[in-house]
Amino acid sequence: MWAPGFGMLVPMEFREVVRRRRMVRRFGPEPVAAEVVDRLLEHAVRAPSAGFTQGWSFLVLDTAVDRERFWAATTPSASARDMSAWLDGMRTAPVLVVVLASKAAYLGRYAEPDKGWTDQEEARWPVPYWHVDAGMASLLMLQTAVDEGLGACFFGIGAGERPAFAAEFGVPPQWEPTGVVAVGHPAAGGAAGSPSRRRRRALDDVVHRGSW
Repeated sequence: MWAPGFGMLVPMEFREVVRRRRMVRRFGPEPVAAEVVDRLLEHAVRAPSAGFTQGWSFLVLDTAVDRERFWAATTPSASARDMSAWLDGMRTAPVLVVVLASKAAYLGRYAEPDKGWTDQEEARWPVPYWHVDAGMASLLMLQTAVDEGLGACFFGIGAGERPAFAAEFGVPPQWEPTGVVAVGHPAAGGAAGSPSRRRRRALDDVVHRGSW
């Protein structure tokens, strides 16, 4: 992990990567090197997954044509709130990685002999771990972006736009997008968002030791 300092690169501690991570919503014109994108993905697949199912896939969109296809397919025709400023910023991202999860992969994995279930009943799952695992993979990409001196933002694809997205990119029906990681060189003001309007909750407000 590296950070600039006094004209040279110095190691960045992991705690500093965590501290610096922000959702960046506007990016500069510089491209992201292909080898950096590869590192994002190499780290993503090191995320934990239930039963080591690894039921994730990653759709990389790093050309202007493919990014425009994405925004055309996923931008809602109407919205309850004005999304124009957000879209203007996010459309500057030079790399989009759509993170997809397969529920079928998990249901099938846990019907295998070493797991003890004999059916693929979704009701056995207290939470949809296929999306949990895809979220963990996404976080590793967000942290890797910071480690590489980049900015990133995780956002979702609306329910109404998912069919158009799947059709545009030929996504098989067993794959569902958990979200999208936008990556690029952060531009000035690119990290403004809810944290600028809401305080970070203190540990004492969220941590319960021994009992609630």
